[in-house]
Amino acid sequence: MAIRWLRSPLLLLGILLPSLVSAAHSFENTAIVRTVELGGALVHVTTTYAIRALESGSQKYTVTLGEKEGQLTSFLEAKLKGKSDPLNVEGHPLDPTEGTYEYTVELPSALSVNGTVNLVLDTVQTHATRPWPASAGQNDGQAMLYESDLFVLSPYKTVTQRIKVRSPSPRIISHNTPEGVSFSTESVATLSGATVTYGPFSNIPESANAEFIAQHQKPVKVRYNYEHPVPEVKSLERTAEISHWGANLNIHNDVVLHNAGPTLKGQFSRIDHQTQVFHQRLAPHILPAIVLHLPPGAHSTYYLDLNGNVSTSRFRPAPSVPKAAQSNKYSVLELRPRYPLMGGWNYTFTFGWDSPLADSAGYDAKTGKYIVGVPLHTHIASSVVDKAKIKIILPEGATDVEVVTPFPPISQERSTVVTYLDTTGRPAFTFHYENLTDKHTGLIYVTYKVPLSAHLQKPKSVAVALLGLFAFALAARRVDFRLNKP
Repeated sequence: MAIRWLRSPLLLLGILLPSLVSAAHSFENTAIVRTVELGGALVHVTTTYAIRALESGSQKYTVTLGEKEGQLTSFLEAKLKGKSDPLNVEGHPLDPTEGTYEYTVELPSALSVNGTVNLVLDTVQTHATRPWPASAGQNDGQAMLYESDLFVLSPYKTVTQRIKVRSPSPRIISHNTPEGVSFSTESVATLSGATVTYGPFSNIPESANAEFIAQHQKPVKVRYNYEHPVPEVKSLERTAEISHWGANLNIHNDVVLHNAGPTLKGQFSRIDHQTQVFHQRLAPHILPAIVLHLPPGAHSTYYLDLNGNVSTSRFRPAPSVPKAAQSNKYSVLELRPRYPLMGGWNYTFTFGWDSPLADSAGYDAKTGKYIVGVPLHTHIASSVVDKAKIKIILPEGATDVEVVTPFPPISQERSTVVTYLDTTGRPAFTFHYENLTDKHTGLIYVTYKVPLSAHLQKPKSVAVALLGLFAFALAARRVDFRLNKP
């Protein structure tokens, strides 16, 4: 089960704490290995826990994140090593006394004494890096700075622990070596190529407490070259409109894009930019274009900005794929803004497309319900969506509506939307999200019924409108508005 952390208030902490304390005697970490894959707006972290049970019947393992790490983590998923099915994870609010976030992972089966298992925790951190230096010239390179904690916190004793920080480029500019580190028998930090290894550290006591954090936790800083732009979507407003009369699903997106790379030092030079384009040597912090993967069968794409239609785009459609078929095909939409997006610049644009409703909808004859899958968002490579507003508009007259989201939203609301030829309006559901990443690419499933009377609502409305128009025309012909009658 994937979890997106929501900053909810502290509830029932007095009940939770005794269970967490007793859990500290249930397991021992024989080894913890963390691998940090550095990037731009997203940092992917994989932590492997080699667990040994100290008590028979131990089945609930507690994972701990520090306060800063928990605030940066937008996606968390736990699996057994070598398995693809995610485990059930229950998140707890921030413990202000200890400064930690707790997650309870339920193992598939209880372990006996000395039973072992390898647990793999995948997390995605957002806004965990920043450009350093904060500004750069138009022809300069781009360096990013990543800051984290040295020790992986755990409520259990740990025999050995190691952290590896990997850069996507072959060059790490600098890294720090924390001083006064306990539990280390070798060098604290070792640089090898594009990887900095911290540890190994041995015989670490229970560390998920304020005392250990204050005495032993140290900061880690790694500065590295990053050869790609750092896009961030400041806001995304997506509207998905389901039409049965047109057998169509329309997806409309309003996007505010931000280049989070180093801000431009000095003035922008079109001559320098054209020279870079001619030699195919664009500076890494310049964002010249955006590539989007749309579902197969997408058509009638459009791309607008504040000035109107943008013709510098290219669309490569893929044919529709039946719902039951598995396919890796997708349509590709290449967008090129009117100007290259420099560090610190914003770009507001709109894009959308239509697709056959049959590609994403189905009908259950037994229940009389339709089911439609709407993509949560269209991911821009290596980007994070700070705020997202997803609205799904159902056909007029839809009843018995049920919605299933792949990730719990921060909030949701129901409303009514009235468009052309509508009488009672269409039911709509709006979902609010924050910090969406490349892992949040599931479908929002909506099930509903549309009675026959609702299908006939539009023809009835059109017929009544036409009859009213004819009646008005007939009545108008029989009225004489002349002042002087013959």
